[in-house]
Amino acid sequence: MEECSRSPSTVVLYSVVVPIYNEIDNILSLVEEIEWVMNAYEGAWEFIFVDDGSTDGSLQLLEKLCRSKPTLRSLRLKKNYGQTSALVAGFKAARGTWVITLDGDGQNDPRDIPLLIEATSGSYDLVSGRRQKRRDSWYKRLISKAANSMRQLVLADKTHDTGCSLKIYRRECLEKIPHFHGMHRFLPALFQTEGFQTKEIPVHHRERRRGKSKYTLFNRGASLFFDMLAVRWMRKRRLRYEVDRELS
Repeated sequence: MEECSRSPSTVVLYSVVVPIYNEIDNILSLVEEIEWVMNAYEGAWEFIFVDDGSTDGSLQLLEKLCRSKPTLRSLRLKKNYGQTSALVAGFKAARGTWVITLDGDGQNDPRDIPLLIEATSGSYDLVSGRRQKRRDSWYKRLISKAANSMRQLVLADKTHDTGCSLKIYRRECLEKIPHFHGMHRFLPALFQTEGFQTKEIPVHHRERRRGKSKYTLFNRGASLFFDMLAVRWMRKRRLRYEVDRELS
């Protein structure tokens, strides 16, 4: 994994992590939108673009942007490992107290980030977006609805739209979550398993303006059911105990 970045000079409050794969046509506009939103905050912030093995010139564009934007960091994975790996790489690289994620296709609206930040004031460790009036094909909406219904039945995590990438996490809580393929689809349930507080709020959803969707039934649905069973097993097998007292 390669990284282009500048040495941090201050304590970072927010890290915005954006995984991308062949999104060269969306990067620049997304960078500008994120900057417009985050520059309104007094605390130091950074954004981390994780290039998941793109072949369309995304890497070269990010390298150019890194040279002119001190808040931008870019990670390059050696090959296309998938969304979970890209997110985890971003989580591990993040320096902020809070980690914000959104998709690189421009369908998540960065102007909703302040809503997530505001919602954390209620002692929540993870705040998820719930997409309103989704701008997706009927096929994607149908698969998403079926998957969310199945997940609710199996895990009962009280999250209606876990597939929405627009989220904010307390980083110290993220560090305690187990990593496995597909885990990003179950982060609210995994946070709840560790005793952390989660919340879901409505957010906007936009049409994909440029580029092509990487969504297929195979890469999203083939292992979903087995992953759910694994998460359910972990929740049931989690160690639970309370220390009565300590003598020293």
